[in-house]
Amino acid sequence: MNEFLSQWLPTMIAMVITGAFAGILAGLLGVGGGIVIVPVLYFVLQSFGVGPATAMLVATGTSLLVIVPTSISSMRAHHKRGNVDWALIKRWWPFMVVGVIAGSTFALHAKGEVTSAIFGVVALLVAANMLFRAKAAPIAQQLPGMAGQGAMASGIGFFSVMMGVGGGTIGVPLLNACNYPPHRAVGTASFFGLLISVPGALAMLLAQTPEDAPQGMIGMVNLPGFLLIVPLTVLLAPVGAWIGSKLDAVMLKRVFAVFLCISGGRMLMQVLES
Repeated sequence: MNEFLSQWLPTMIAMVITGAFAGILAGLLGVGGGIVIVPVLYFVLQSFGVGPATAMLVATGTSLLVIVPTSISSMRAHHKRGNVDWALIKRWWPFMVVGVIAGSTFALHAKGEVTSAIFGVVALLVAANMLFRAKAAPIAQQLPGMAGQGAMASGIGFFSVMMGVGGGTIGVPLLNACNYPPHRAVGTASFFGLLISVPGALAMLLAQTPEDAPQGMIGMVNLPGFLLIVPLTVLLAPVGAWIGSKLDAVMLKRVFAVFLCISGGRMLMQVLES
């Protein structure tokens, strides 16, 4: 019993903390998936003795597997409301899958510090977009031609899978910048999450586990983490939503932007110091 507690208890506590934080923040701020899970899990794992490079890979792999069921649920809900653009998905999915395969390969062969730096930079860009472009006019009046759309789809897949996030973090701002209807962008991006998470999670499951990874690993995915984070996120998201309903929406966006700035900034600082 003592051996079980010494080996497994730190991992279980880390995952409970991550699931609770992710659920409350997701409901509170109206966001979901890896943009919350990855930074929380990244720092929580390090507090239990996991190295920064391994913590980033485990956070990314575990987040991608968590996104699979959550993106299916989200996509079904948006499809019922007619907010999924299947014509766009038909054009984009081959490019996006190519981007995901390339991003997964790069992430597994690059050092964990590289993916930490990429997450940090993109998190700061997302935060800046939320703070300074919330009411800005679109950059373009419509989506570009097929070559441009292919580049957008590939880029979303490439960077999202390396960060361990779904399609909304990068996909929604890009679509909105091209004057795409906001609700349609969110609904369509829910399917992007499935295109990103399924091949990405599979690649992480088949990868070699680092020596300093926590207990319960399959490749780069922490199985106890997956089993704990999903139900805790589902259970506590309504609590976060209730708290959010009592607060100002603009202020919540600013709070989330600050959360991203702190998380992304700390990741970049660790990379620069290593």
